[in-house]
Amino acid sequence: MANLSTAIALSPEQGLSRYLTEIRKYPLLEKNEEFMLAKRWREHEDPEAAERMVTSHLRLVAKIAMGYRGYGLPMGEVISEGNVGLMQAVKKFDPDKGFRLATYAMWWIRAAIQEYILRSWSLVKLGTTAAQKKLFFNLRRLKGEIQALEEGDLRPENVATIATKLGVTEDEVVSMNRRMASGGDASLNAPIGMDGDGEWQDWLADEDAPDQAETLANRDEYESRMALLSAAMETLNERERHIITERRLKDEPTTLEDLSAVYNVSRERIRQIEVRAFEKLQNAMRSAAVEQGVM
Repeated sequence: MANLSTAIALSPEQGLSRYLTEIRKYPLLEKNEEFMLAKRWREHEDPEAAERMVTSHLRLVAKIAMGYRGYGLPMGEVISEGNVGLMQAVKKFDPDKGFRLATYAMWWIRAAIQEYILRSWSLVKLGTTAAQKKLFFNLRRLKGEIQALEEGDLRPENVATIATKLGVTEDEVVSMNRRMASGGDASLNAPIGMDGDGEWQDWLADEDAPDQAETLANRDEYESRMALLSAAMETLNERERHIITERRLKDEPTTLEDLSAVYNVSRERIRQIEVRAFEKLQNAMRSAAVEQGVM
């Protein structure tokens, strides 16, 4: 894979506007074509096959990287880190698992970018709790959802809402918001790169024209998770499957009382079976996901 990294001459640090224009020229791969390229790389370590898989997904990396634009870091570097994640995904991708590369690569791309951001921001260290990392990467989105993007401190009711949703204290929300605000947001009208021949808003996604690679990835991700769920359900016995289906998978869940009447046991017994079955289901899905490389 070292040869692959040197084979891609384009670099986002060497003129981001040009880079974003050039990567649009690489065609997306059809499913069968991607499968054959992945087999060539996996079985013969064909660098040309790997390079084609990487270049066809550079737009996906850029699209994901743009979602991290507000952290005050050079976007060229963010994209470069995402490209490293993409190359790692290509290196480990197994086409026989049945997933598309975009689905698999999204996890590696996001992980690489987030690790870079965490390393770069002195206010958030790798040793912080999972809840604090979750707050760091979701605060801006939640502020947008509750229309609280104005500068300055959040209103008490907004602090309480965010703290509840993310499982952190209100003091942590206030502190993180102040620290992130001090980092500053880039203007949508700011020029891209040194040449200044484009603006950030030129690269924003058209909501009426979704990115094809991301659309395929989201669809494949949903299908892969449904497949994991279906397989995990087979680890349950008939009664557990029925109770989980009635209690967790229906739009209008069946009540404990109704199920207790079906099985002639107490409501508490039904609740215990449900909790145990749900834990078994989670463990089975988690194990399968790790084995297939989607977690």
